[in-house]
Amino acid sequence: MDKLLEKLKEYLHMETEIPFDEFSEYYRTLIEELNLKFNDLNNDDRVKALYICSIVQSNADARAKESKVNAKAFKKMSSKCAFWADAIKFNLGKSGMSPEEIEKATEEINENI
Repeated sequence: MDKLLEKLKEYLHMETEIPFDEFSEYYRTLIEELNLKFNDLNNDDRVKALYICSIVQSNADARAKESKVNAKAFKKMSSKCAFWADAIKFNLGKSGMSPEEIEKATEEINENI
């Protein structure tokens, strides 16, 4: 998750919007990482994954409204990220984190970006 978070930080500091292909590739890498390693992630990495999913989801939602050509693809990305965000929150809850603790942990990531 660290590599994905570092790349996300880079994207968030950019002045211009990344092209569809690059956004799509980042999304695919995120989903692939979650599919392969989700059960092995510790809580710290799960919080990072939750933060990344929420940012990608909100960006995909915004882009879906702006892009007629890729709207369907962006909507699919958004819904997949929402699914993963819910799964991550559920697993963090099962491991003993309260919703407030989860929120605080993601806010700390946001403050450090």
